[in-house]
Amino acid sequence: MADDDILKRKITLPGLRRLFKLYHYIKPYRWEYGLGLIFLLGSSGASLIFPKLLGELVDYGNKSGLGAEINRIALILILVLIAQSVFSYFRIFLFVRVAEKTLADLRQSAFNHLIRLPMKFFQHRRVGELNSRISSDITLLQDALTTTLAEFIRQIIIIVGGISLMMVTSLKLTLFMLMILPVIMILAGIFGRYIRKLSKLAQAQVADSNTIVEETLQGIQSVKAFTNEFFEMARYRVKTMDIAQTGIRNGKLRGAFSSFIILGLFGAMVAVIWKGSTLLATGEIATGELFSFVIYTVFIGGTIGGMADVFARVQKFIGATEDLLEIFNEVPEPVEELKNLLPEQILHGGIRFEQLSFSYPTRSDFQVLNNIEVEIKPDSLVALVGPSGAGKSTMVALLLRLYEPTMGRILFDGTDNQVIPLSVLRSQMAIVPQDIFLFGGTIRENIAYGKTDASDTLIEEAAQKANAWEFISKFPEGLETLVGERGTQLSGGQRQRIAIARAVLKNPKILILDEATSSLDSESERLVQDALEKLMKGRTSIVIAHRLSTIRQADQILVLDHGRIVEQGTHEELLKDNGLYRNLSELQFAG
Repeated sequence: MADDDILKRKITLPGLRRLFKLYHYIKPYRWEYGLGLIFLLGSSGASLIFPKLLGELVDYGNKSGLGAEINRIALILILVLIAQSVFSYFRIFLFVRVAEKTLADLRQSAFNHLIRLPMKFFQHRRVGELNSRISSDITLLQDALTTTLAEFIRQIIIIVGGISLMMVTSLKLTLFMLMILPVIMILAGIFGRYIRKLSKLAQAQVADSNTIVEETLQGIQSVKAFTNEFFEMARYRVKTMDIAQTGIRNGKLRGAFSSFIILGLFGAMVAVIWKGSTLLATGEIATGELFSFVIYTVFIGGTIGGMADVFARVQKFIGATEDLLEIFNEVPEPVEELKNLLPEQILHGGIRFEQLSFSYPTRSDFQVLNNIEVEIKPDSLVALVGPSGAGKSTMVALLLRLYEPTMGRILFDGTDNQVIPLSVLRSQMAIVPQDIFLFGGTIRENIAYGKTDASDTLIEEAAQKANAWEFISKFPEGLETLVGERGTQLSGGQRQRIAIARAVLKNPKILILDEATSSLDSESERLVQDALEKLMKGRTSIVIAHRLSTIRQADQILVLDHGRIVEQGTHEELLKDNGLYRNLSELQFAG
């Protein structure tokens, strides 16, 4: 997000309404939170009683022969201090307890929602930004729920309660003090507005810098291969310097605000003492009352001074909440947890594309697929071939319903895919992509990703069928071997066979293969190809073919070009035509 956009953002009424959605997460713990508020009220009340008792102590000190009364007031002051300490302890404990439970629920809810969002959402969002929403923004909420909100309520109580007690003490002096107070508050509001803008800007800049760190570390191999370490250093330096400059601007503003508050606070004290002295001289106010009044003035002035910092934190809290709730406003996919499939939900492998057209949401003016019309029979091997950008991978993405067609429809065994529950459909499909992604855990965890409740026996059998057990058994830790970030501890062929074992374990009815043997050495290619042939038996297999020599036995070959099926047939049939497939074949075999 651009800096100018951050500065233009405002807290709107709809934004504040969305803010109250957070209380949905506090609701289960509302009794604990309410008890914490009671202790907060008790602690704030004790703070307000303190100056009043000190004033009475001064008054009794001016009179002779009232030692018993002085001792009584001193004892009450000690009891008030003890009560305030106890209230403060329980207030902090309960608020932290509720905040930790609430934020655990919120983190889970945010992650659960995020992971269920459709692929079109992730097309225009960066991983680092989303990670910042779940980590940095929720951390701000933690500070808000445990400290900022309580401090804000406490300060409001101090200001309102203090002014009320001051009016009881001396209405004239209070009205005099309130003539000065609005000026300080208006200027505090102006300062707070600019502090809020800079705080939100700094928050966005931190999110951008986190994105750079995350993406650089994810692609560290490419960074080093292209010797771009210093390029990434420079990129990160620019962002961190922007953050520093924003922080310095914020510091200047907050410094100016603090100076103004100090000037206003002490100026108000001088004015109040001067006016109080005139009232004292005329007998309209007692010495102890003036003493209490001055302390209340200091309390209220200091509280107003602290409001700027609390206000800035509240604005950060609201900004972070708005960004987080933007994600919650996105409509998730209708995925559900499956236990067992009903007999009528089991696919047989028949697929039909009817007048299918598609454009990506980010490129709606460009047709990636155009009027695709084809039928795939159950348990057949179908190959998709064609030049890069022809639409092969897009057809696969539509099969998995990662995207929805712009026009037309896809049918499985004669049933529209929109009728079949999304999780039911995807649970019976598996993909072995060209660019294998392995999680940074163990080999066991990566294979078991195909069926998370699989036993060790099933995992080992899947590894054997994928020709992976040969190298797994040679590792000292076997299935417990860590594969490293994205599987970097394994070779390309080993990663491929782990992915195949994962697909074997899932036992899908429809298998999608993005052929990836071209980048492997001869021995790895032979083992991977053998494992793929075993995996394809007894199921509908759709292969995105890059090397035509691997699909000669396909039951049907679909040749795509510019989003259209320009040819279809077997290997022998297509070679007889003087078309694109024959040209591609001659180019490859000539090479």
